[in-house]
Amino acid sequence: MSLFDTAPVENLRRATQAPLAERMRPRTLEEYSGQEHLLAPGKPLRLQIESDEAVSMIFWGPPGVGKTTLAKIIAHATQASFIEFSAVLSGIKEIKQVMVEAEKAAGFGSRTILFIDEIHRFNKAQQDAFLPYVERGTIRLIGATTENPSFEINSALLSRCRVYTLLALSEEQIIGLLRRALADRERGLGTLGLQADDAALAAIAAYASGDARFAYNALEIAAQVAARVAQGEGPETINPEAAKPGTITKEIAAVALQKRVLLYDKKGEQHYDLISALHKSVRNSDADASLYWLGRMLTAGEDPMYVARRVVRMAVEDIGLAAPEALNLCLSARDALHFLGPPEGDLALAQAVVYLALAPKSNAVYKAYGAVHADIERTAAEPVPLHLRNAPTRLMKELDYGKDYQYAHNVEGRVADMECLPPSLAGRKYYQPTNEGREKLLAQRMEEIARIRQSKR
Repeated sequence: MSLFDTAPVENLRRATQAPLAERMRPRTLEEYSGQEHLLAPGKPLRLQIESDEAVSMIFWGPPGVGKTTLAKIIAHATQASFIEFSAVLSGIKEIKQVMVEAEKAAGFGSRTILFIDEIHRFNKAQQDAFLPYVERGTIRLIGATTENPSFEINSALLSRCRVYTLLALSEEQIIGLLRRALADRERGLGTLGLQADDAALAAIAAYASGDARFAYNALEIAAQVAARVAQGEGPETINPEAAKPGTITKEIAAVALQKRVLLYDKKGEQHYDLISALHKSVRNSDADASLYWLGRMLTAGEDPMYVARRVVRMAVEDIGLAAPEALNLCLSARDALHFLGPPEGDLALAQAVVYLALAPKSNAVYKAYGAVHADIERTAAEPVPLHLRNAPTRLMKELDYGKDYQYAHNVEGRVADMECLPPSLAGRKYYQPTNEGREKLLAQRMEEIARIRQSKR
């Protein structure tokens, strides 16, 4: 049998034994969930599919967002033969053979889509093998990668492909997919007559982190656990009296996920209570409590980047200039989290949180900036004093712009006895440094500046 013979659409035995994620794989754009920025009516990829453009492309996105599925839908919609390879399992020699056969088939009017999963696993020299076939239009290459194509795909190949970025599915989208699987009697779990609590589906969706395949696998395990519970054979962690026959509860979801499902609502009271506990523990220099509350949030499924933003805020609000390096450390932790992703990236947050907890504390800049805003609100918006204005034209100089301005580098001590605030606020002191950490040195410097100004009066 040739590579291009048409196989049966679906083998019943295979379909019933295949994992739920495979059985529920969308077959049309109408069934496909997510990526509205590319597939909604009038969007670029949707238009390309509908106009049947024979353009090669790269799908870049995290696992479980539908890269393979979308490639199969394109092949079906454009009536092209679909050949799938994984760069992890296949060598370039096998793929070259397929491309030669595809070129022969093209001579008889057959079109071929060659889908390469994990295309970034091929080195740059191996990727060169695709170039002549892509250029001649012998094959329509669709590569899938979780890595940035700019760094991992040969620039010559990249220039001949359109790159589409696929986004992680939202929790609402994943919950919708799970409900569809529970109701689908043909391919899903509909014949089991199962229901699922909203909290159970929300827990699965939270832990899935945008990965539909993970969510389907967890739901399938949860269905098996629910069946055992109905027969009185459930795990010891599930209270038989609290079990609901034929229902996937939050406790069953926890067993399926092999994790404790913590009480947590990312948009509700628990969300704000836990971040408050983390912030106040850091402020109180309690490293152990800070680590605990950080762990509680991340384990419960909080968005790590939200935590990273709050950690940066702690650095500027509660550490300030007492340890100015704290801000850079927190921004580096954010970058590490973005680069590594969880769970490895979570350690960068843990490192930042411990450092903040143990660092000297100062909210002097925070208070000073608040006082500035208060003065701006209560006083008139006075014009900039003439001696602080630029005078690029003759007219401005005649109007005394820049008159009596003292260039600090030209005076002794590099400090001029010159008022830089508006007249109504002259002499106002906003920043009052503490004696903590580096701020003690800043306080000494401010005293030195004050003595130099006084000596010039």
